Amino acid sequence: MDFKEFPKMPRLSREIIVTEKIDGTNAQVAVVELDGYSAPGALWEGDGLAIYAGSRTRWITPEADNFGFAAWVCDNAEGLATLGPGNHFGEWWGAGIQRRYGLTEKRFSLFNVARWGDERPTCCGVVPVLYRGDFNTAAIEDCIASLRDSGSRAAPGFMKPEGVVVFHTAGNVGFKKTLEKDEVPKTLAERKAA
Repeated sequence: MDFKEFPKMPRLSREIIVTEKIDGTNAQVAVVELDGYSAPGALWEGDGLAIYAGSRTRWITPEADNFGFAAWVCDNAEGLATLGPGNHFGEWWGAGIQRRYGLTEKRFSLFNVARWGDERPTCCGVVPVLYRGDFNTAAIEDCIASLRDSGSRAAPGFMKPEGVVVFHTAGNVGFKKTLEKDEVPKTLAERKAA
């Protein structure tokens, strides 16, 4: 029988990054180095790179799109190529998508705030950082309260933001907390009693 090692646990009291959770649709831009290979289904090829667009669950094309994201990737491919090789995840949001945020255009905001700051393609934004520091539930609640009181940081003036994402860097895991409907689910006994 093969021995299975118990995985090492990260310490809870380590850095977290709290960002605004934007209510749109999950999207990704995949930049692939070609190294002499072809890239079937790529939306763009150039400078030894190929670009693909994806939703949360599948690759997309302008013909089988997700709220126009693949078409946008095609239109912005040269700039997106500067993201470099890898899968770049973010939120596609704005006009016509979920909360809409009072916008007349759609936007793509990258999730990886540790990697992307001001140095990124001009066609991309980054989700707003609300707190960065040691794990602290009070800081998370302060971020929620601030969004509730002051509105979205991603779309200033929009007063119905969705919530936050708490990314635990040592654990390499994210959690979401929303302003509405984030209650702990009722137990079976509580549901029967209601």
